[in-house]
Amino acid sequence: MKQLYHAVAFLVVAIWGSTFVFTKMLLLSGLSPAQIFTLRFIIAYVLLLAYELIAKHATFRLFCTSVKDEFMMVLLGLTGGSMYFLTENAAMLYTTATNTSLIVCTCPLFAMLLIGLAFRQSEHFTKMQVAGSLMACGGMAAVVMNGHFVLHLSPIGDLLAFSACLCWAVYSLIMKPASMYYGTLLITRKVFFYGLLTIIPYYWFVPGFPSFEVIFSPEIIWSILFLGVVASMLCFLLWNWVMRKLGAVVATNWVYFNPVTTIFFAWWLLNEQITPWFLLGTILILSGMYLCSRTS
Repeated sequence: MKQLYHAVAFLVVAIWGSTFVFTKMLLLSGLSPAQIFTLRFIIAYVLLLAYELIAKHATFRLFCTSVKDEFMMVLLGLTGGSMYFLTENAAMLYTTATNTSLIVCTCPLFAMLLIGLAFRQSEHFTKMQVAGSLMACGGMAAVVMNGHFVLHLSPIGDLLAFSACLCWAVYSLIMKPASMYYGTLLITRKVFFYGLLTIIPYYWFVPGFPSFEVIFSPEIIWSILFLGVVASMLCFLLWNWVMRKLGAVVATNWVYFNPVTTIFFAWWLLNEQITPWFLLGTILILSGMYLCSRTS
């Protein structure tokens, strides 16, 4: 069954790696990063809530059993939703895509560190797992930098990218206790709901939202539907399920593979070149992830 969990993790990361094409199309059509995030999360939340109500799911509930647990869901929506997407997309306005990808995709290292510190009694990482994570991180750097070892430092942009990295690491940390007491459907729905709720203050400072005519235009609606239905609802459900099965550290290491799928889709759809650095980095990532999956 472990092979199935890893296959699902790969599928999710592959889909997330393809979203840059659709996001770029929406940005070129005039939508802002916050508007894109809001639309995709609204679609995902409505569909997931409708599914649970229509199916009359036995475990359906609107609220958690305690205020403390509800606050935990707020943090999941904030770190895995609004803050993550805002900081990652905003970083692109101040720094290069290379810098952003390189910093954001190091989140598995920070997730391992945070989880190790928070759960010292139950989480013990072997030397092989640590070495595998470092190897995968090196492979990710080789893929992202693509043989051009020149970084364009931008304090604001790099800080925003690092904030996105920490957001996803904290999301992985909080998912560990959350998944012990609540099901995947409830957690995912809460992530969407509180992601939307915590994005509202942004619109106080940057008001404006696209009209229905713009949203339902052919060049926009299909991209929004893909991001909302597939990349958000289905992928978040599958990802939270995989984190429950594989553990937060092992599952999060699949994030290292994100640049590989992104470059593959760029080669497939945009005819961008695949270099030997891409192949070397891919081998290092796969080898490192194999070591991370070993428990001894």
